[in-house]
Amino acid sequence: TYAAACPPRRTARRSSAAAAGEGGPFRFVVGDAMRLPVRDGAFDLAVSGLALNFVPDPAAAAAELRRAVRRGGQAAAYVWDYAEGMGFLRRFWDAAATVDPAAAARDEGARFPVCRPERLRAVWEEAGLAEVSVAPIEVPTRFDDFNDLWAPFLAGQGPAPGYLAALPRATRDQLRDRFDATVPRQADGSIALTARAWAVWGRCA
Repeated sequence: TYAAACPPRRTARRSSAAAAGEGGPFRFVVGDAMRLPVRDGAFDLAVSGLALNFVPDPAAAAAELRRAVRRGGQAAAYVWDYAEGMGFLRRFWDAAATVDPAAAARDEGARFPVCRPERLRAVWEEAGLAEVSVAPIEVPTRFDDFNDLWAPFLAGQGPAPGYLAALPRATRDQLRDRFDATVPRQADGSIALTARAWAVWGRCA
């Protein structure tokens, strides 16, 4: 038996799919990551996917994952490496800081310390998990050109797009030009970067 902790909107979409018979033999429950609506030791494995940094108290969420897993089972999580491993986001925020000093406070790399490997390990160990391991997961991110890279930032959803949408037009254009100047290009004009996540897991002793 397995449990996965997902952001609420994603869970709601999958719940609808399951209700329509499209989701397979799963059960979806909307709840509080810091107070999971499950009994102690109910699962063999519990995983938090790209969500831990959005929880007000990541340590409490880790403790809940451990509580939900039987003895000998595994509790795990993975989060984006906002500080150094998200190539396109790192370049975006570095460019933003050159045109707007206030951008530094919005940078996910500074806002989400739990997304660093040493902090992830500490959170898992403090939750009482044994044999804790941390490892990177790297995903190639290729864009046809700068417009292909820039387009997702115009969507308005998420910290970086939300920040960009609130800027005056002139500042936004200046940021775009700075960002454009920093990205490496292949011979065909495409942009090849890497997105890295950190995974952590440990055994429930």
